[in-house]
Amino acid sequence: MTLTFRTATLAEIDEVWRVVLTAFTPYIHALGRDWPAEDSAAYAEEWARGEAEIGRGDVFVAVEGERIVGVARTRPREKDLYIHQLAVDPSRQGTGVGSWLLQRIDELARARGLDGLSLETAEMAVANIRLYERHGFAIVSRGLPEHGLDAHTRVHMVKTF
Repeated sequence: MTLTFRTATLAEIDEVWRVVLTAFTPYIHALGRDWPAEDSAAYAEEWARGEAEIGRGDVFVAVEGERIVGVARTRPREKDLYIHQLAVDPSRQGTGVGSWLLQRIDELARARGLDGLSLETAEMAVANIRLYERHGFAIVSRGLPEHGLDAHTRVHMVKTF
């Protein structure tokens, strides 16, 4: 597996969304929800948010050949880098792409002089929690999501450098 890590470009937004949507659909369904319809205001809002993130350089991709196989949506904060979403193309899940992306994000945050990484995931996403723990993250709190779209507990995890 030869992967390249780089910032996503606006020209790749369709491919970024393909990876995010296909990777997250089972997770969203497990939460008892569906993605907003493509013609809805919520979908347009999420698309615009993603476009702005790409424009700011906050979305990173794992590219194999010419195909995007992983996406990391991040949010820089004062002292850490928040990982908003880590998505791996379903055809590549379980092959190390997620771990590889986490390592690159870790290197990026360290190079920026940040104190660590943070994220949240659903408490029921046990495989995700195990992945993050293998990469040095620890659960620091649990609670309901701020967005109020479902009632599934989230775990807040941090990795301090």
